[in-house]
Amino acid sequence: MVVWTDFERATIQDVFSKIDAQSVGQQALSRCLVVYPWTQRYFGKFGNLYNAAAIAGNQMVAAHGLTVVRGLEKAAKNMDNIKATFTDLSKLHSEKLHVDPDNFKLLADCITIVISASMGASFTAEVQAALQKFLSVVISALGMQYH
Repeated sequence: MVVWTDFERATIQDVFSKIDAQSVGQQALSRCLVVYPWTQRYFGKFGNLYNAAAIAGNQMVAAHGLTVVRGLEKAAKNMDNIKATFTDLSKLHSEKLHVDPDNFKLLADCITIVISASMGASFTAEVQAALQKFLSVVISALGMQYH
């Protein structure tokens, strides 16, 4: 069980109320696929992922990036029960998609970078700490079916 401070709860709610989910999702997943090209193997049905421009312009990447951020928004609304929130998603990624759970951390790092850039000076160290704690809990929940 994760213990959240009032500041952490408020910060996570604030972050997800202010970001542009479409933009953050697309940029974060695009960044992940470019910086960590081996992650592309899970997106074989997405078509052309041959270079950064193709990835950035790929509508399937944009759509899946939005799905990821919508999932994070759902977790932000269920901070006391993130594990249960992601049980089915964890099972899907583990048993059907066979996604290496280390990739969740890579994508979380890209999400942090994109959110930082979008928030600018308001992305303080304290905000980053709260976001990274939140993303760590989500990563743990997504990885629970792997154990």
